[in-house]
Amino acid sequence: MARIAEESEKIHKPVAQRLGTERGRLTEPGRDVTIMRKISESTVRRLSLYLRFLEQFAAAGQTTISSAELARRGGTTSAQVRKDLSFFGSFGKRGLGYAVPELAAKIRDILGLKRTYRVVLVGAGRIGSALVQYPGFRERGFHVATIYDKDPKKIGSRWNGLVVRDVRHIEADLAQEATDIAIVVTPADAAQEIADRLVAAGVKAILNFAPVRLRVPADVVVRSVNMALELETLSFALANR
Repeated sequence: MARIAEESEKIHKPVAQRLGTERGRLTEPGRDVTIMRKISESTVRRLSLYLRFLEQFAAAGQTTISSAELARRGGTTSAQVRKDLSFFGSFGKRGLGYAVPELAAKIRDILGLKRTYRVVLVGAGRIGSALVQYPGFRERGFHVATIYDKDPKKIGSRWNGLVVRDVRHIEADLAQEATDIAIVVTPADAAQEIADRLVAAGVKAILNFAPVRLRVPADVVVRSVNMALELETLSFALANR
């Protein structure tokens, strides 16, 4: 479960949507031309991995890193590392590599991790419990502020310092304090209604653990975690070794 939460903390698709296009500048005589570059979700995923590796290198006291070392750790190529970073500027020096703290700080900025995100969780079940207790969210700036459920037996109980609130109050609560991200951990038959209510309340990013595809407006980003699909992928790998 911690592994699932660890992968989910990245919220890749919302970041990809936020980055969606990265502005570059081309200077010509007498004018500036703004170039829009598409940033793929796979690039955002790799940036998140690079950041994790850089933090590990920093913890080990390593101050510089080459694109080849990042590539080996991430299972990619030096050219891909350089291409991913080139979308956002010029980093490092030829023959010297990248300064670990500087590159880590820049990637945090690119991924939007220099601010705190307010997160609400809907569904006080076992998965929700594991997610609320996962410390990596707060370390990355994702602050789970409120938990909601409709079960009277759960409402009022305390989870990791938070009191489970009645889901009937969600619109009123979000009107008082805007929320950046919602995590939906409900049964499939309840997920779409919850998503509709979250969207109506102004939530623009949803991490969905319910086994159903959510329908949302174009300006709302949904990232789904399908645990059955991941297990089936592992099953295929074991069966075909």
